[in-house]
Amino acid sequence: MTTTFKDLRSRFGFHTTPFTREIAVKDRFPLGQFDEVVEALLHTLEARMSCALIAPAGTGKTSVLRTVISKLPEARYRTHYVKVTGLSKRDMCREIAQAIGLPPAGSYPSLIRKLQDRFHETSDSTGLRPVLILDEAQDLRPDTLAMLKILTNFDMDSKLVLSILLAGQPKLRDLLRRDDLEDVARRLAHYATLRTLTRDEVHAYLDHRCTVAGAASVPFDSGAIDALFEIGRGNLRATDQLARKSLEVAHQHDRDACSAAEVAQARKLLWP
Repeated sequence: MTTTFKDLRSRFGFHTTPFTREIAVKDRFPLGQFDEVVEALLHTLEARMSCALIAPAGTGKTSVLRTVISKLPEARYRTHYVKVTGLSKRDMCREIAQAIGLPPAGSYPSLIRKLQDRFHETSDSTGLRPVLILDEAQDLRPDTLAMLKILTNFDMDSKLVLSILLAGQPKLRDLLRRDDLEDVARRLAHYATLRTLTRDEVHAYLDHRCTVAGAASVPFDSGAIDALFEIGRGNLRATDQLARKSLEVAHQHDRDACSAAEVAQARKLLWP
């Protein structure tokens, strides 16, 4: 039997396909650690300072960034998002220039000047506070990361103009601990971290995601919930993938709820 998401939704009482990345900020799982991290990052940015979000893959970093962006009023902030790779200083400047609407051409020194001028203009002429979010920052080259101390230096370091939010995996912390990046690390006024979910939090997360998708009950028995925690280890991304695949397996077997057996089979199908 061929599984269709429409049939799957009908069987389990979902209005939308559950456990996908397509979830609105307002429907984000309400968890204390997320809320604390969001508030701390917002507080730092509101003070015109820079900060870092360091989190293992799949623990909700992107969700936190989306929430932070949604809570920065467009009437007060001009937010720019750049997903970085191992680029040279000049190429990184070109990526940032493109993100803020500048022609991405010129030498490294001229690009730095153009970027600073634009951020200064945004702050002085429009009254908007520029915020630059650099995602996957663990992939920044050390010399490129060091460039940020120049990019945030205005009027001989006497004026706070640009706030930078570095977001990345734990490798970013190791990078910032390098002696040659001490100046950059000291420019960050706050470091936020995320952890994996506990067993009880995974249970609550499954209930929340099923409710948001329209189900009146959670189609996982207690054994399935335990298996989702043990296999997924509280990682949000892994839990989403396992839960969605487990529902597909249960549907294919004409079952109205998932047991540990479906979760185990889903694990084999996802990660052979």
